[in-house]
Amino acid sequence: MKKILFVTSEAHPLIKTGGLADVSGSLPKALAELSQDIRILIPYYQALKTFGNVRFVCSLRIDNRNVNILETRMPESNILVWLVDYPTFFNYPGNPYVDEQGNAWPNNAERFALFCRVAVEIAMDRIHQDWKPDVVHCNDWQSALVPAFLSLEEYRPKTVFTIHNLAYQGLFPADTATTLNLPGQLLHPEGLEFHSLLSFIKGGLVYSDWITTVSPTYALEIQTPDFGYGLEGLLTHRNHVLSGIINGIDMEQWNPEADALIARSYSAETLTAKKTNKTELQKRFSLPVTDQIPLFGLIGRLVEQKGIDMILDSLPEILEMPLQIVLLGSGEKSMERKLTNYAQLHPEKIAVTIGYDEALAHLIEAGSDVFLMPSRFEPCGLNQMYSQRYGTLPLVRRTGGLADTVVDALPQTLADNSATGFVFNDASAGSLLEAVKRAAILYGNSKAWKQMQINGMNKDFSWEQSAKQYLDLYQNL
Repeated sequence: MKKILFVTSEAHPLIKTGGLADVSGSLPKALAELSQDIRILIPYYQALKTFGNVRFVCSLRIDNRNVNILETRMPESNILVWLVDYPTFFNYPGNPYVDEQGNAWPNNAERFALFCRVAVEIAMDRIHQDWKPDVVHCNDWQSALVPAFLSLEEYRPKTVFTIHNLAYQGLFPADTATTLNLPGQLLHPEGLEFHSLLSFIKGGLVYSDWITTVSPTYALEIQTPDFGYGLEGLLTHRNHVLSGIINGIDMEQWNPEADALIARSYSAETLTAKKTNKTELQKRFSLPVTDQIPLFGLIGRLVEQKGIDMILDSLPEILEMPLQIVLLGSGEKSMERKLTNYAQLHPEKIAVTIGYDEALAHLIEAGSDVFLMPSRFEPCGLNQMYSQRYGTLPLVRRTGGLADTVVDALPQTLADNSATGFVFNDASAGSLLEAVKRAAILYGNSKAWKQMQINGMNKDFSWEQSAKQYLDLYQNL
């Protein structure tokens, strides 16, 4: 049994802004089920104060500040959660990182530096709980100073740092280092300095014992200028301690056999029942009810990263094809407007809902024939895995976790029953259009289509598989 301190700035269902929360809510549970002693450390945000059964653990004096550590448990589990309670920094409304206008909280550097210092005190058992972790697992820039601080300690635990999205680095003006009272040993270009700025994420990349990211392909991509954001040289230098482990999905929440949010449950053995969900989806959006043409679904942020611009560029041609599109998401206002205009001009072909609706997201996964996910980059991605579990064939660009989890429908993969979707290479409207055409044509071959659905539904995307890889990594350290 390993003792693992899992340090994160968000964890579902306590608080969530993105995929980091899904990982932080699921991976510790999967590790606990593998009989590991894991504890989560997270700031005590205002939003967490609705959760009951919080008890006081101890007080710390850090940087002339009195910080309390509180304790609760993850809902529906026995995993201990330690909460860093410092109201001056964490008792803010709404989002952990930005205000209601979407602007970063001006003291984010101080907030998360304090969070990291508390993590170090816990890691060194200076809170006197008779619990010292073997491994401290940190996630993204908000906890990236922990490996840096621990590198200055004797008899320290091993450290693992996971990159969930390298685009977010925690960059601050150089003089912030003085405000944070950072040790001089860390302040140099091979340490936390980055082009005359202070880089939090470099704390994890430079000083951790092992670096992981959320898919094997993304681990390679971040070593290139296109995806490395200026850190590709450092990551290439440290690639002997860099690996990619694909995220799992919540197999209970996303399960077509027991999903209460869809019109009719089904399995790989009862695939004809999936059509009831397609009918319900078509009715919901006043689309012609038919199974003769494929229904394409999309759920996601309407931003360039997700390839929405490629969809918009190819929509005039796509809408001439025998198919339907249902889209759920929000993002850049210009993209929302253009998509809504298309829906008004072609109400029999495309339906758009701006915003997010969990129940509708499940119905789109269950009712669509194809799931559109043409991302320019995607460290891991989850919807392509949900889709396969629901017998909905993902159409994706060959990048990051999409490349690692979707097998393209080619003559060989169709013959050996490994095909699970449609993959295109170039981030261009033309490449996307060709993939859409391939999917629309193959839809006419019901036997091949059904086999691809079964192939996808039989894949194991559970967190147990990912947790075993993390556990092997911890043990090798």
